[in-house]
Amino acid sequence: MHAYRTHTCGALRASDTGQSVRLSGWIHRKRDHGGLVFVDLRDHYGLTQLVFAPETPGFATIERLRAESVIRIDGEVVARTPETVNANLDTGEVEVRVRAVEVLSEAAELPLPVFGEPDYPEEIRLKHRYLDLRRETLHRNIVLRSKVIHSIRNRMIDQGFLEYQTPILTASSPEGARDFLVPSRLHPGTFYALPQAPQQFKQLLMVSGFDRYFQIAPCFRDEDLRADRSLEFYQLDVEMSFVTQEDVFAAIEPVMHGVFEEFADGKPVTPYPFPRIPYREAMQKYGSDKPDLRNPLVMQDVSEPFRGGGFGVFARMLESPKAAIWAIPAPGGGSRAFCDRMNSWAQSEGQPGLGYIFWREGEEGGAGPIAKNLGPERTEAIREQLGL
Repeated sequence: MHAYRTHTCGALRASDTGQSVRLSGWIHRKRDHGGLVFVDLRDHYGLTQLVFAPETPGFATIERLRAESVIRIDGEVVARTPETVNANLDTGEVEVRVRAVEVLSEAAELPLPVFGEPDYPEEIRLKHRYLDLRRETLHRNIVLRSKVIHSIRNRMIDQGFLEYQTPILTASSPEGARDFLVPSRLHPGTFYALPQAPQQFKQLLMVSGFDRYFQIAPCFRDEDLRADRSLEFYQLDVEMSFVTQEDVFAAIEPVMHGVFEEFADGKPVTPYPFPRIPYREAMQKYGSDKPDLRNPLVMQDVSEPFRGGGFGVFARMLESPKAAIWAIPAPGGGSRAFCDRMNSWAQSEGQPGLGYIFWREGEEGGAGPIAKNLGPERTEAIREQLGL
Protein backbone atom coordinates (compact mmCIF):
# COMPACT_ATOMS: atom_id res chain seq x y z
CA MET A 1 0.00 0.00 0.00
CA HIS A 2 1.16 3.54 -0.75
CA ALA A 3 2.86 5.30 2.17
CA TYR A 4 0.28 8.10 2.33
CA ARG A 5 -2.84 7.40 0.29
CA THR A 6 -4.59 4.99 -2.04
CA HIS A 7 -7.25 7.59 -2.90
CA THR A 8 -7.70 11.33 -2.62
CA CYS A 9 -10.35 12.87 -0.36
CA GLY A 10 -12.53 13.62 -3.37
CA ALA A 11 -12.35 10.22 -5.07
CA LEU A 12 -14.46 7.72 -3.10
CA ARG A 13 -17.93 6.79 -4.39
CA ALA A 14 -20.64 4.25 -3.60
CA SER A 15 -18.92 1.79 -5.96
CA ASP A 16 -15.92 1.74 -3.57
CA THR A 17 -18.00 0.34 -0.67
CA GLY A 18 -16.14 -2.45 1.14
CA GLN A 19 -12.65 -1.38 0.01
CA SER A 20 -9.77 -0.85 2.41
CA VAL A 21 -8.33 2.60 1.78
CA ARG A 22 -5.65 4.95 3.05
CA LEU A 23 -6.22 8.71 3.06
CA SER A 24 -4.08 11.68 4.10
CA GLY A 25 -5.24 15.25 4.60
CA TRP A 26 -6.19 18.09 6.91
CA ILE A 27 -8.87 17.91 9.61
CA HIS A 28 -11.41 20.35 8.17
CA ARG A 29 -14.12 19.92 10.78
CA LYS A 30 -14.70 17.64 13.76
CA ARG A 31 -18.04 16.67 15.37
CA ASP A 32 -18.62 14.58 18.52
CA HIS A 33 -21.89 12.63 18.39
CA GLY A 34 -22.21 10.81 21.67
CA GLY A 35 -19.13 8.61 21.57
CA LEU A 36 -18.58 8.57 17.80
CA VAL A 37 -16.35 11.31 16.40
CA PHE A 38 -16.95 12.41 12.80
CA VAL A 39 -14.10 14.13 10.96
CA ASP A 40 -14.27 15.82 7.55
CA LEU A 41 -10.86 15.14 6.03
CA ARG A 42 -9.79 17.63 3.34
CA ASP A 43 -7.18 17.69 0.63
CA HIS A 44 -6.88 19.54 -2.69
CA TYR A 45 -9.50 17.30 -4.30
CA GLY A 46 -12.37 17.39 -1.79
CA LEU A 47 -13.75 16.13 1.52
CA THR A 48 -14.35 12.64 2.90
CA GLN A 49 -16.20 11.92 6.15
CA LEU A 50 -14.34 9.71 8.62
CA VAL A 51 -15.92 7.86 11.55
CA PHE A 52 -13.92 7.15 14.73
CA ALA A 53 -15.36 4.77 17.33
CA PRO A 54 -14.14 4.75 20.97
CA GLU A 55 -12.37 1.42 20.36
CA THR A 56 -10.46 2.80 17.32
CA PRO A 57 -6.70 2.96 18.07
CA GLY A 58 -5.78 6.64 18.41
CA PHE A 59 -9.35 7.71 19.33
CA ALA A 60 -8.12 9.79 22.28
CA THR A 61 -5.59 11.52 20.01
CA ILE A 62 -8.27 12.47 17.49
CA GLU A 63 -10.45 13.86 20.29
CA ARG A 64 -7.77 16.35 21.30
CA LEU A 65 -6.47 17.31 17.83
CA ARG A 66 -7.33 20.78 16.56
CA ALA A 67 -8.67 21.59 13.13
CA GLU A 68 -6.00 21.80 10.38
CA SER A 69 -3.91 19.02 11.91
CA VAL A 70 -2.66 16.63 9.22
CA ILE A 71 -3.40 12.92 9.63
CA ARG A 72 -3.12 9.64 7.72
CA ILE A 73 -5.80 7.01 8.22
CA ASP A 74 -6.51 3.44 7.19
CA GLY A 75 -10.11 2.28 7.08
CA GLU A 76 -13.01 0.66 5.28
CA VAL A 77 -15.41 2.44 2.94
CA VAL A 78 -19.03 2.00 4.03
CA ALA A 79 -22.26 3.30 2.51
CA ARG A 80 -24.15 5.95 4.41
CA THR A 81 -27.77 5.35 5.32
CA PRO A 82 -30.20 7.16 2.98
CA GLU A 83 -31.07 9.81 5.57
CA THR A 84 -27.41 10.70 6.16
CA VAL A 85 -26.34 11.03 2.50
CA ASN A 86 -24.78 14.46 1.87
CA ALA A 87 -25.84 15.52 -1.63
CA ASN A 88 -23.54 18.56 -1.48
CA LEU A 89 -20.41 16.37 -1.48
CA ASP A 90 -19.11 14.24 -4.34
CA THR A 91 -18.19 11.68 -1.66
CA GLY A 92 -21.48 12.18 0.20
CA GLU A 93 -22.80 8.63 -0.33
CA VAL A 94 -19.98 7.01 1.65
CA GLU A 95 -17.86 7.41 4.76
CA VAL A 96 -14.72 5.69 6.02
CA ARG A 97 -14.72 3.71 9.27
CA VAL A 98 -11.22 4.26 10.59
CA ARG A 99 -9.10 1.33 11.78
CA ALA A 100 -5.79 3.16 12.30
CA VAL A 101 -4.63 6.76 12.43
CA GLU A 102 -1.24 8.51 12.43
CA VAL A 103 -0.71 12.20 13.15
CA LEU A 104 1.59 13.66 10.50
CA SER A 105 1.50 17.27 11.76
CA GLU A 106 -0.36 18.60 14.79
CA ALA A 107 -1.79 22.12 14.48
CA ALA A 108 -1.51 24.73 17.20
CA GLU A 109 -4.32 27.18 17.93
CA LEU A 110 -5.21 28.93 14.65
CA PRO A 111 -4.92 32.72 14.20
CA LEU A 112 -7.87 32.54 11.77
CA PRO A 113 -10.31 29.73 10.99
CA VAL A 114 -10.23 27.86 7.69
CA PHE A 115 -13.71 26.33 7.94
CA GLY A 116 -16.38 28.72 6.64
CA GLU A 117 -15.69 32.14 5.10
CA PRO A 118 -15.28 34.60 8.00
CA ASP A 119 -14.32 38.15 7.12
CA TYR A 120 -10.93 38.66 8.75
CA PRO A 121 -8.67 41.76 8.61
CA GLU A 122 -6.36 41.77 5.60
CA GLU A 123 -3.25 42.14 7.80
CA ILE A 124 -3.97 38.82 9.55
CA ARG A 125 -4.90 37.08 6.29
CA LEU A 126 -1.68 38.14 4.54
CA LYS A 127 0.54 37.35 7.55
CA HIS A 128 -0.92 33.83 7.62
CA ARG A 129 -1.40 33.43 3.89
CA TYR A 130 -0.77 29.67 4.03
CA LEU A 131 -3.96 29.39 6.11
CA ASP A 132 -5.91 31.96 4.12
CA LEU A 133 -5.30 30.03 0.90
CA ARG A 134 -6.79 26.88 2.45
CA ARG A 135 -10.22 28.54 2.53
CA GLU A 136 -12.58 27.16 -0.10
CA THR A 137 -13.20 30.39 -2.05
CA LEU A 138 -9.54 31.35 -2.37
CA HIS A 139 -8.47 27.78 -3.15
CA ARG A 140 -11.10 27.65 -5.88
CA ASN A 141 -9.95 31.01 -7.28
CA ILE A 142 -6.33 29.84 -7.56
CA VAL A 143 -7.44 26.68 -9.36
CA LEU A 144 -9.68 28.73 -11.66
CA ARG A 145 -6.77 31.02 -12.56
CA SER A 146 -4.67 28.01 -13.55
CA LYS A 147 -7.49 26.58 -15.69
CA VAL A 148 -8.13 29.92 -17.42
CA ILE A 149 -4.44 30.31 -18.33
CA HIS A 150 -4.34 26.73 -19.61
CA SER A 151 -7.42 27.40 -21.75
CA ILE A 152 -5.92 30.61 -23.17
CA ARG A 153 -2.69 28.79 -24.05
CA ASN A 154 -4.50 26.01 -25.87
CA ARG A 155 -6.66 28.43 -27.85
CA MET A 156 -3.70 30.60 -28.88
CA ILE A 157 -1.59 27.60 -29.92
CA ASP A 158 -4.52 26.20 -31.93
CA GLN A 159 -4.44 29.45 -33.96
CA GLY A 160 -0.78 29.07 -34.81
CA PHE A 161 0.68 31.30 -32.08
CA LEU A 162 3.83 30.20 -30.27
CA GLU A 163 4.63 31.11 -26.68
CA TYR A 164 7.99 32.75 -26.01
CA GLN A 165 9.49 33.93 -22.71
CA THR A 166 11.06 37.38 -22.65
CA PRO A 167 13.63 38.73 -20.15
CA ILE A 168 12.55 40.16 -16.79
CA LEU A 169 15.76 42.10 -16.03
CA THR A 170 16.19 44.67 -18.79
CA ALA A 171 17.10 48.25 -19.58
CA SER A 172 14.69 51.04 -18.73
CA SER A 173 12.43 52.08 -21.61
CA PRO A 174 9.85 54.87 -21.86
CA GLU A 175 6.38 53.50 -21.12
CA GLY A 176 3.22 54.81 -19.47
CA ALA A 177 4.39 54.45 -15.85
CA ARG A 178 7.51 54.41 -13.67
CA ASP A 179 9.88 51.44 -13.76
CA PHE A 180 10.78 49.25 -10.82
CA LEU A 181 14.58 49.33 -10.56
CA VAL A 182 16.92 46.54 -9.42
CA PRO A 183 20.49 47.47 -8.41
CA SER A 184 23.28 45.68 -10.26
CA ARG A 185 25.90 43.90 -8.14
CA LEU A 186 28.46 43.73 -10.94
CA HIS A 187 28.09 47.39 -11.90
CA PRO A 188 27.62 49.43 -8.69
CA GLY A 189 25.56 52.55 -9.17
CA THR A 190 23.66 51.17 -12.17
CA PHE A 191 20.29 49.45 -12.28
CA TYR A 192 18.21 46.96 -14.20
CA ALA A 193 14.53 47.75 -14.81
CA LEU A 194 11.64 45.33 -14.52
CA PRO A 195 9.49 45.42 -17.70
CA GLN A 196 6.24 47.36 -17.70
CA ALA A 197 5.35 45.17 -20.70
CA PRO A 198 7.43 42.98 -23.05
CA GLN A 199 7.07 45.60 -25.79
CA GLN A 200 10.61 45.81 -27.16
CA PHE A 201 11.29 42.09 -26.91
CA LYS A 202 8.15 41.01 -28.74
CA GLN A 203 8.85 43.55 -31.49
CA LEU A 204 12.35 42.10 -31.71
CA LEU A 205 10.76 38.69 -32.28
CA MET A 206 8.55 40.11 -35.02
CA VAL A 207 11.40 41.72 -36.97
CA SER A 208 13.28 38.43 -36.57
CA GLY A 209 10.50 36.66 -38.45
CA PHE A 210 8.69 34.67 -35.73
CA ASP A 211 5.29 35.84 -37.06
CA ARG A 212 2.86 34.99 -34.23
CA TYR A 213 3.89 35.48 -30.60
CA PHE A 214 2.02 35.27 -27.31
CA GLN A 215 2.97 35.18 -23.67
CA ILE A 216 1.17 35.19 -20.31
CA ALA A 217 3.46 38.05 -19.40
CA PRO A 218 4.31 39.48 -15.98
CA CYS A 219 4.29 43.29 -15.97
CA PHE A 220 5.67 45.59 -13.27
CA ARG A 221 4.63 49.23 -12.87
CA ASP A 222 5.64 51.48 -10.00
CA GLU A 223 2.39 53.43 -9.87
CA ASP A 224 -0.46 54.09 -7.49
CA LEU A 225 -2.71 51.10 -6.90
CA ARG A 226 -6.09 50.97 -8.62
CA ALA A 227 -9.04 48.62 -8.33
CA ASP A 228 -8.02 46.75 -11.50
CA ARG A 229 -4.23 47.14 -11.34
CA SER A 230 -1.60 46.11 -8.82
CA LEU A 231 2.16 46.71 -8.84
CA GLU A 232 2.63 43.33 -10.51
CA PHE A 233 0.05 41.85 -12.88
CA TYR A 234 -0.16 39.36 -15.75
CA GLN A 235 -1.57 39.96 -19.20
CA LEU A 236 -2.13 38.01 -22.40
CA ASP A 237 0.51 39.67 -24.57
CA VAL A 238 0.18 39.20 -28.35
CA GLU A 239 2.03 40.29 -31.48
CA MET A 240 1.38 39.38 -35.14
CA SER A 241 3.14 40.08 -38.43
CA PHE A 242 1.62 41.19 -41.73
CA VAL A 243 -1.91 41.70 -40.37
CA THR A 244 -4.65 44.30 -40.36
CA GLN A 245 -6.82 45.44 -37.45
CA GLU A 246 -9.51 43.00 -38.60
CA ASP A 247 -7.01 40.13 -38.43
CA VAL A 248 -6.26 41.00 -34.80
CA PHE A 249 -9.97 41.08 -33.95
CA ALA A 250 -10.50 37.76 -35.74
CA ALA A 251 -7.68 36.13 -33.74
CA ILE A 252 -8.52 37.45 -30.29
CA GLU A 253 -12.34 37.46 -30.26
CA PRO A 254 -12.75 33.65 -30.43
CA VAL A 255 -10.13 33.27 -27.68
CA MET A 256 -11.88 35.68 -25.32
CA HIS A 257 -15.35 34.35 -26.18
CA GLY A 258 -14.25 30.75 -25.75
CA VAL A 259 -12.60 31.35 -22.38
CA PHE A 260 -15.56 33.28 -20.98
CA GLU A 261 -18.02 30.69 -22.28
CA GLU A 262 -15.97 27.82 -20.83
CA PHE A 263 -15.96 29.39 -17.36
CA ALA A 264 -19.28 31.27 -17.51
CA ASP A 265 -21.00 28.90 -15.04
CA GLY A 266 -24.33 29.42 -16.76
CA LYS A 267 -24.04 33.17 -17.32
CA PRO A 268 -24.75 34.46 -20.85
CA VAL A 269 -21.74 35.40 -23.00
CA THR A 270 -22.00 37.83 -25.90
CA PRO A 271 -21.35 36.00 -29.18
CA TYR A 272 -18.57 37.25 -31.43
CA PRO A 273 -17.93 39.33 -33.43
CA PHE A 274 -18.32 41.60 -30.42
CA PRO A 275 -20.20 44.91 -30.70
CA ARG A 276 -17.93 47.71 -31.93
CA ILE A 277 -18.72 51.21 -30.72
CA PRO A 278 -17.06 54.22 -32.35
CA TYR A 279 -15.36 56.51 -29.82
CA ARG A 280 -17.68 59.42 -30.50
CA GLU A 281 -20.79 57.27 -30.05
CA ALA A 282 -19.44 55.80 -26.79
CA MET A 283 -18.78 59.27 -25.37
CA GLN A 284 -22.20 60.55 -26.46
CA LYS A 285 -24.18 57.63 -25.06
CA TYR A 286 -22.16 56.65 -22.01
CA GLY A 287 -19.69 59.46 -21.30
CA SER A 288 -16.87 56.90 -21.27
CA ASP A 289 -14.62 55.23 -23.85
CA LYS A 290 -14.88 51.94 -21.90
CA PRO A 291 -18.61 51.73 -21.10
CA ASP A 292 -20.20 48.97 -19.06
CA LEU A 293 -22.97 47.86 -21.42
CA ARG A 294 -24.89 46.26 -18.53
CA ASN A 295 -25.82 49.81 -17.50
CA PRO A 296 -29.21 50.48 -19.15
CA LEU A 297 -28.90 54.29 -18.90
CA VAL A 298 -28.03 55.93 -22.23
CA MET A 299 -27.48 59.68 -22.47
CA GLN A 300 -29.11 61.72 -25.23
CA ASP A 301 -28.54 65.16 -26.74
CA VAL A 302 -31.58 67.28 -25.77
CA SER A 303 -30.19 70.62 -26.95
CA GLU A 304 -33.07 71.48 -29.33
CA PRO A 305 -35.84 71.86 -26.70
CA PHE A 306 -33.57 74.26 -24.78
CA ARG A 307 -32.41 76.31 -27.77
CA GLY A 308 -33.98 79.79 -27.47
CA GLY A 309 -36.16 78.55 -24.60
CA GLY A 310 -37.09 80.01 -21.26
CA PHE A 311 -34.32 78.37 -19.24
CA GLY A 312 -31.79 81.13 -19.75
CA VAL A 313 -28.63 79.42 -18.45
CA PHE A 314 -28.85 76.58 -20.98
CA ALA A 315 -30.15 78.82 -23.78
CA ARG A 316 -27.11 81.12 -23.43
CA MET A 317 -24.72 78.15 -23.36
CA LEU A 318 -26.18 76.91 -26.64
CA GLU A 319 -25.23 80.15 -28.38
CA SER A 320 -21.80 78.54 -28.68
CA PRO A 321 -21.72 76.03 -31.57
CA LYS A 322 -19.57 73.67 -29.48
CA ALA A 323 -22.01 73.48 -26.54
CA ALA A 324 -24.69 70.82 -26.07
CA ILE A 325 -27.15 69.80 -23.38
CA TRP A 326 -27.07 66.13 -22.47
CA ALA A 327 -29.73 64.30 -20.46
CA ILE A 328 -29.30 61.15 -18.40
CA PRO A 329 -32.64 59.31 -18.06
CA ALA A 330 -33.04 57.87 -14.56
CA PRO A 331 -36.27 55.84 -14.30
CA GLY A 332 -37.19 55.48 -10.64
CA GLY A 333 -34.82 58.24 -9.56
CA GLY A 334 -37.50 60.88 -9.13
CA SER A 335 -36.76 62.12 -5.63
CA ARG A 336 -35.18 65.31 -4.36
CA ALA A 337 -32.71 63.31 -2.24
CA PHE A 338 -31.52 61.37 -5.30
CA CYS A 339 -31.02 64.57 -7.31
CA ASP A 340 -29.20 66.26 -4.43
CA ARG A 341 -26.73 63.34 -4.33
CA MET A 342 -26.22 63.56 -8.09
CA ASN A 343 -25.71 67.32 -7.86
CA SER A 344 -23.08 66.87 -5.13
CA TRP A 345 -21.34 64.25 -7.25
CA ALA A 346 -21.25 66.59 -10.28
CA GLN A 347 -19.76 69.35 -8.13
CA SER A 348 -17.14 66.93 -6.75
CA GLU A 349 -16.16 66.29 -10.41
CA GLY A 350 -15.53 70.01 -10.94
CA GLN A 351 -18.89 70.92 -12.53
CA PRO A 352 -21.14 73.79 -11.38
CA GLY A 353 -23.98 71.35 -10.78
CA LEU A 354 -26.52 68.99 -12.33
CA GLY A 355 -30.05 70.13 -13.19
CA TYR A 356 -33.07 67.85 -13.08
CA ILE A 357 -36.66 67.47 -14.26
CA PHE A 358 -39.24 65.19 -12.60
CA TRP A 359 -42.09 63.53 -14.47
CA ARG A 360 -44.69 62.00 -12.19
CA GLU A 361 -47.74 59.89 -12.89
CA GLY A 362 -50.88 62.01 -13.19
CA GLU A 363 -49.06 65.36 -13.43
CA GLU A 364 -49.09 67.57 -16.52
CA GLY A 365 -45.64 68.59 -17.79
CA GLY A 366 -42.55 68.25 -15.65
CA ALA A 367 -41.62 69.41 -12.17
CA GLY A 368 -38.57 71.28 -10.88
CA PRO A 369 -36.89 74.63 -11.67
CA ILE A 370 -35.88 73.68 -15.24
CA ALA A 371 -39.38 72.51 -16.21
CA LYS A 372 -40.97 75.58 -14.63
CA ASN A 373 -38.89 77.94 -16.79
CA LEU A 374 -38.82 75.81 -19.92
CA GLY A 375 -42.56 75.33 -20.19
CA PRO A 376 -44.77 72.23 -20.57
CA GLU A 377 -44.48 71.86 -24.35
CA ARG A 378 -40.67 71.76 -24.46
CA THR A 379 -40.54 69.66 -21.31
CA GLU A 380 -42.90 67.12 -22.87
CA ALA A 381 -40.66 66.96 -25.96
CA ILE A 382 -37.71 65.98 -23.71
CA ARG A 383 -39.79 63.30 -21.97
CA GLU A 384 -40.88 61.80 -25.29
CA GLN A 385 -37.34 61.81 -26.66
CA LEU A 386 -36.01 60.01 -23.56
CA GLY A 387 -38.86 57.51 -23.55
CA LEU A 388 -39.77 58.21 -19.92
